[in-house]
Amino acid sequence: MYLYELRLWNFRKYSKNAGVIDEADPHLVVPFTKGLNVLIGENDSGKTAIIDAIKLVTKTHSLEWIHLVESDFSKNRDHLRIDVLFKDLTDIEAAHLPDKIVINPETGDVSLHLVLEGTRSAGRILPYEVKALDGTMKTLSADEKEFLKSTHLRALRDADYALTAKKNSRISQILMGHELFQDGASGKAIFEQIMADANTRIKEWFTDEKGGSNSNKSQIKDVIDTFIKSFLSDSYEAELTISDSNIKSILETICIGIKDGMNMGLGSMNRLFMAAELLHLRRLGDGVKLCLIEELEAHLHPQAQMKVIEGIQQEADVQFILTTHSPNLASKIKISNDNTSVILCKDCDVYPLIKGKTKLDAKDYKFLENFLDVTKANLFFAKGVIIVEGWAEELLIPVLADNQGKNLTRSEVSIVNVGSTAYLHYARILMRNDGKTIDYPVSIVTDFDVKPDDKFIFNQDEEKERLTNIKNSLSCGTSPNIELYLATHWTLEWCLFHSDALGNIFMKSCEKIHSKTAEFKSDENGNFNWKSFREKLAEKLKNRSLDKVAIASEMCLAIRNLSDKLEFDLEDTAYYLIDAINHVCR
Repeated sequence: MYLYELRLWNFRKYSKNAGVIDEADPHLVVPFTKGLNVLIGENDSGKTAIIDAIKLVTKTHSLEWIHLVESDFSKNRDHLRIDVLFKDLTDIEAAHLPDKIVINPETGDVSLHLVLEGTRSAGRILPYEVKALDGTMKTLSADEKEFLKSTHLRALRDADYALTAKKNSRISQILMGHELFQDGASGKAIFEQIMADANTRIKEWFTDEKGGSNSNKSQIKDVIDTFIKSFLSDSYEAELTISDSNIKSILETICIGIKDGMNMGLGSMNRLFMAAELLHLRRLGDGVKLCLIEELEAHLHPQAQMKVIEGIQQEADVQFILTTHSPNLASKIKISNDNTSVILCKDCDVYPLIKGKTKLDAKDYKFLENFLDVTKANLFFAKGVIIVEGWAEELLIPVLADNQGKNLTRSEVSIVNVGSTAYLHYARILMRNDGKTIDYPVSIVTDFDVKPDDKFIFNQDEEKERLTNIKNSLSCGTSPNIELYLATHWTLEWCLFHSDALGNIFMKSCEKIHSKTAEFKSDENGNFNWKSFREKLAEKLKNRSLDKVAIASEMCLAIRNLSDKLEFDLEDTAYYLIDAINHVCR
């Protein structure tokens, strides 16, 4: 069985329709896949709320006190509801919930529908129970609740504390569930017999009377017994043992570490903790194999994050629901895998990136699996994104934004350099097939890529055809937040050269970078021969000999040193860059 869907009404930030709880119209629906589910998004996007809602229904194997609190209710709402739907129950799993399951008469599929309804009145949360919905509402038994518990690794986890020997330690709980620590043929768990034998030997050592007045007994036990009889009663005497011989007490004396590992750091201990929890989930026995991990990246450096997510993706029999705001992890997730679901959390809604939900096709998924690296994965965590096709645009746009009084960092805008004209693969991530629109401004900045003729005249029919093809492929009309900003003519550099605001800065930068190119040299008065400059620029653009990145870098230095704001009119050939900035900084 696996968690198929979560539905929420009036839970924390997820509320709509004036708070009306209508079973047919949830305030949030989160679909899950059988394998790996990754909730991604910026801070306060609702990822933790989803995890907590699941915990409230299923509870966890950890000794957590999980209950509704005031802040679980949406603002000004006194009623909430959490529905959890499990599917694909096996016969053995169904046998644990005999009167709670629902069987589809047509397909024979077995499912379980759990409901938690919470109410508060006069500042007090009324008693509630998790119930199974199978036509009626039936309260779960203690055994059924235990069967449905999930494994939870909280965000601010203390792995060292969890794995250290102590009463009710997490490692003792994990081991208790393993068959090796169940009753053996002798009627006692094997560890109990080992501890009983050890305690017998310890007792014998402390009661050894060999040596007379210098014996073990006289030096230690007899002295303690003297005080016991004085303090308590003559009928009492001491008994020295290693531990209680019951299995729980024994396992509470066990800690786990890395062999020969000295002074293990938080990162290594966290990975050890996760390994122990997976042992628990893999145990022979019954129960839901559901693991909830908040901020998987906690205490892990990027390479370690990669190793962990690769290991998790190889676990076939465990369902994982993770939260992260790590681009490292986001870039490593195999989004083309049918058993993997990336779910973008944003603006009180979720946007699964699984097949069919976005405009990504099979080729897009395969492309992104190979080329969605750490820097490009930043698009999942920003409040807006500018997609560019080269380093020159990536360098120039932030500097131009600063000059115009728009700070991209403060606006939480990411620039994603796709390194080619493959921007469609990335743009379609945010384009939906499910009728939803992500309130997420995206500017796509790209070259026109229509060359002029020898007289520097552009073929208008060719430009029109190019524009039509780009717009059709992007389908901007179905995604109003995604806007295309096309170079006025040909390339970025051609537009910069013809720009009233940036033309002179561009030519001076070309002169400095291409100092041996005669056509790029200015006269003694600092003036350029515009005609010869244009001819040489066209030549270099056509034969790809123009050092675009170095020129852009030089322009950035010059713009940063300006004391005044650059003035752009709407007809300026470089204004499309300003327009792209304004769109994401709205």
